Amino acid sequence: MRVIAGKYRSRPLRSLRGLDLRPTADRLRETLFDVLTAGNPAALEGKVWLDLYAGTGAVGIEALSRGASMMYFVELSARAAELIRENLQSLGMETGFQVLKQDSIRALRGLDARGLAADFVFLDPPYRLEGAYRQTLEVLSETRLLSPSTIVIVEHQKKFDPEEAFGSLRRYRKLVQGDAALSFYRRG
Repeated sequence: MRVIAGKYRSRPLRSLRGLDLRPTADRLRETLFDVLTAGNPAALEGKVWLDLYAGTGAVGIEALSRGASMMYFVELSARAAELIRENLQSLGMETGFQVLKQDSIRALRGLDARGLAADFVFLDPPYRLEGAYRQTLEVLSETRLLSPSTIVIVEHQKKFDPEEAFGSLRRYRKLVQGDAALSFYRRG
């Protein structure tokens, strides 16, 4: 696993065996960021991200490498949260991020209470936790974290459909690659 592009291009990232970590594949991450930048490499510069169920932190690190100004890595597992810190440290990153070792729902409520506004939200719960997708998207749709231009990206199994709408969130695009899929949502 490696950083695909940007400041830290080709730098390796570590993962952990077992747990429920299933890092987003390099190819799928590349597709995700190609869609988000759509020929404009500066599209991510200065943006605020939430990486929920962050696992290894690969998606958030990729966004930072491509110019995001702030990343909130949210991960409940102590081992995975420490792995994210190790991956950030191995790249020499010292600022522009927070690692929140807590449940994603609690983190969303806390960030909402702080008045945070996110430009991008990525969520990728363990595939077996189908209820976590719905719960997280429902809570997210009720927060003030999202503006009309915020893009919410959900990685899920191709055979699982996390639904078209959650409160004010509406899916506007779905991409399938191998056994994985990415669903993109915005406020309707």
